[in-house]
Amino acid sequence: MSAITIYHNPRCSKSRQTLALLEEHGVQPNIVLYLETPPSASDIAGLLNKLGITAAQLVRQGEDEYKSCGLTKSSSDKDIVAAMARHPKLIERPIVVRGNKAVLGRPPEKVLELID
Repeated sequence: MSAITIYHNPRCSKSRQTLALLEEHGVQPNIVLYLETPPSASDIAGLLNKLGITAAQLVRQGEDEYKSCGLTKSSSDKDIVAAMARHPKLIERPIVVRGNKAVLGRPPEKVLELID
């Protein structure tokens, strides 16, 4: 089995539930505390590619930083990715990666797609 990485925020209940679910299935993932070690814009673009979604689908629109960065529903992916790189709080979580595939752990059971 290739290594599994989780972009984790321990303060987020969905992130904690996803990590616990992985561990219940015998997976000890690499844990990236992305608020402490933010991914670069290039890293985020790579995650989007693995997730198969747009930046608008990954950004947390309810955060104050969303508005303070001047983001709107019509913002470009490039602008959204740049804002997420500057303000990692804007990144929806948790993101779980295995090889060239990633899933958003919402709901946490989505991660089972990567380990089954």
